[in-house]
Amino acid sequence: MNIYIKIGAVLGALAVGIGAFGAHSLAGILAEYGRTETFETAVKYHFYHTLAIALIGVLKIQFPDNKKLNFSGYFFLLGIIIFSGSLYVMSLTGITWLGAITPIGGVAFILGWVYLFLSSNSAKVNS
Repeated sequence: MNIYIKIGAVLGALAVGIGAFGAHSLAGILAEYGRTETFETAVKYHFYHTLAIALIGVLKIQFPDNKKLNFSGYFFLLGIIIFSGSLYVMSLTGITWLGAITPIGGVAFILGWVYLFLSSNSAKVNS
């Protein structure tokens, strides 16, 4: 199994765990800071891009030499860390200045999708 599928599996388990923990055990803290919706957004984007990383893993099996797929996976991972990570911390601590770095994670997500698109132009099909 390649690294992207492994990363996707771990991040998927984390997304489910964090989402469930947030919905049940952290509900009071999230309500206190008024950040329930923010936390849910973090979990959604975490999960969407976890699935994208797993997709990169599947594509790397077919196109192992495609470097643009690597960039796509790196940017998706970076986006999860910065975008979702900053929203998780902000939701649980009330530290609002973290909202200033959240868009950097959003840009990383966009770059991940752009590189996924570009990787389709350089994919060499083995016949």
